[in-house]
Amino acid sequence: MAEIESIQNDVSAKSIIIKASLALILGIVVMLLPRPENLTPEGHRLLALLTTVVILWVTEAVPIGVTALVGGAGLIFLNIQTAQNAWAPFASPAVMFVLMIIMFGVVLNEVGLANRIMYYLLKIAGTRVKRLSLILAIGCTMTSSIFHDATITVIMVFAFVPVFMSMGLKPGMGHRLPTFFFLLIPLSSSAGGFGTLLGGGRNPLALEILRTFTEGKITIGFLQYILIQFPICIVTALATWAILWVLLRPKEKELVGIELADPGPMNGKELGVLVVFVVTFILWFMGDLTGWHYSIPAAFAILGFCAPGWISFRTICDKFPWESWIVFGAGVSLGVSMLDSGAGRFLAETLLPILDGQPAFIVFYGMGFFGSFLSSLMSNSAAVALMLPITLPMAELMDMSPQSVAMLAPMTTSFIMLVIGCPPTIIAYSTGYFSQKEFIKIAVPWCLILLLICTISVMIYWPLIGFI
Repeated sequence: MAEIESIQNDVSAKSIIIKASLALILGIVVMLLPRPENLTPEGHRLLALLTTVVILWVTEAVPIGVTALVGGAGLIFLNIQTAQNAWAPFASPAVMFVLMIIMFGVVLNEVGLANRIMYYLLKIAGTRVKRLSLILAIGCTMTSSIFHDATITVIMVFAFVPVFMSMGLKPGMGHRLPTFFFLLIPLSSSAGGFGTLLGGGRNPLALEILRTFTEGKITIGFLQYILIQFPICIVTALATWAILWVLLRPKEKELVGIELADPGPMNGKELGVLVVFVVTFILWFMGDLTGWHYSIPAAFAILGFCAPGWISFRTICDKFPWESWIVFGAGVSLGVSMLDSGAGRFLAETLLPILDGQPAFIVFYGMGFFGSFLSSLMSNSAAVALMLPITLPMAELMDMSPQSVAMLAPMTTSFIMLVIGCPPTIIAYSTGYFSQKEFIKIAVPWCLILLLICTISVMIYWPLIGFI
């Protein structure tokens, strides 16, 4: 037994050395390549660092949290960012919001609301895996159009965790059933964030950039936005479920061995936490009136949970998946660096002109893919802010309507290919039920297929409503 364990350790050590060496060598190769004239020295070094970091993340040669910290340090070591600018995004408003949203999930689980949510979900949808997963996919997509996709993800993910634990399906054991559900939830939620202006910051940002570009000649209102985008969410919901069902269909036909008794009336803790949640949602909806950043109500909610003694902050910290939060912070830091160093603009100016003169389908799909690619490496709002100032002038030169290009951006930046791409995937990853490698195997084809479906949808649906 000791000999087998020793051999396994040797194989593991060799594997780590090989993967880490490959990542480092490829990063050095990118560094040694001739630098294009329109790429800054800092941008060149960033692309080299990004190559190494992404390979380390994908291969999981070392724990991803360690890679995240090395990525931050690499920005300083290679003189891409100052120490202040490299580490500041780890505590940016978006990252702190994700931290508090994941804390919401811990609270839901600890006070018993997660079990209650799951009880009523199973009562409505049943325990048949096919029916339950389809209803779940549609529900996550539709509600994420109104609420923040991270909020929907954290509620559903932490509702399902006790179910799989009661079935004996623990994290890290390679079970297909929980992997299917914990990939379905974040991908469905992310796929719905573009449906209304409430779904995410990228949506109003795209409209603002469009309004500025057209000098106020083209404006899109709240209801008009819904008419243009929301019906396509129905298609993305069904497509997301179908893709995951084909690629990752569980062997189990039904959830068995679940012991979810009728929870009965709410106790004081559950009722108190629920009230705080409702007030928090109301404050998020009133964001335009209050002018508050969405992290402010989230912080007040944490205070509301802990001050009355419904849950201790120490318990929240003990149960919190810190590694996932650090990884998201690194993703934001690298995304900011892509903007600051000019690497993102270099990629846009190099790749997007390839679409010039191509058929409309190729142009839409190509712009969409570039948006998804950027969104996989930075926040979707940052991706929209980077690509639209480049794609809108291109649209004008190619006699395309600028409003169609602008509305395509928040849609396609909803589809990501790396775990670090958005809060929902980070939240689901924090459960430990799937690896980055498993995520990429599903997310890449999901992204490519949804881009195809959305391109076809906008070319058929938008002309029908007189938009394109």
